[in-house]
Amino acid sequence: MDSARMEKLINCFSKKPEAVARLICFPWAGGGSIHYARWGLKLNSSIEVFSVTLPGREDRNKEAFFQNMQQIVDEVITVLLPVLKEKPFALFGHSFGATTTFAVAETLKRVHNLEPVHIFLSGASAPYSEARISAPKRSDLSDGDFMHWMMIVGGTPPELLANPEMLKHFLLPLKADLRLLDNYRCDRPASPLLSCPITCFDGKQDTPHDLQAWKEISSGDFMVRMFEGGHFYLKLPENEKVIFDYITQHLETSEMDYL
Repeated sequence: MDSARMEKLINCFSKKPEAVARLICFPWAGGGSIHYARWGLKLNSSIEVFSVTLPGREDRNKEAFFQNMQQIVDEVITVLLPVLKEKPFALFGHSFGATTTFAVAETLKRVHNLEPVHIFLSGASAPYSEARISAPKRSDLSDGDFMHWMMIVGGTPPELLANPEMLKHFLLPLKADLRLLDNYRCDRPASPLLSCPITCFDGKQDTPHDLQAWKEISSGDFMVRMFEGGHFYLKLPENEKVIFDYITQHLETSEMDYL
């Protein structure tokens, strides 16, 4: 394993060599790795959290943004493949991260015959669903309309919105990720490629997403959990606790299924 590449891609606040399973987390559009890396401090010793850092942010802020989904998939799988073979792993992605999660899981199974023990998808329609395909392209919005959309979605600290210089740096990775997302296309699965359970999380006050379409990627159990809150419902402490309990419950038993 290339430790330098691993440290560049993965933020892990709490290394847990004895963990039963790993949870690989993919950022939302424009997001960094810190939010999910903190999960590793809050989840118990049975779960080790690997939070993915994409180019153009945090310690990788000097690197050029990726231009397409395949670049993300290639880097993640190249770096993580040896680690993913060590013990059970699950994938978690919110919004843009949900699509990234799907793309990585699909390639892992198709190319390497490896699949997670659970996939957690949050705040997003399936990429092949009509809801996603017909959605307006956010990366085409004017600056004014883009700011208006950001305020509706929420999740951006008010002090950032009030500081034009800071906001400019924040918008660069956000728009880069949204361009990548707007240009990503995949076919609706003719049959389920995966067999692991799928859980979809979403905020009740968010714009409705086609969560049911995610059922088509796996023959495993399919569950939907709705939470009070908007697009960034998962940042609310009361929701975070429920999410942690749910993930822990499902991953602590994963070793038995993996053997």
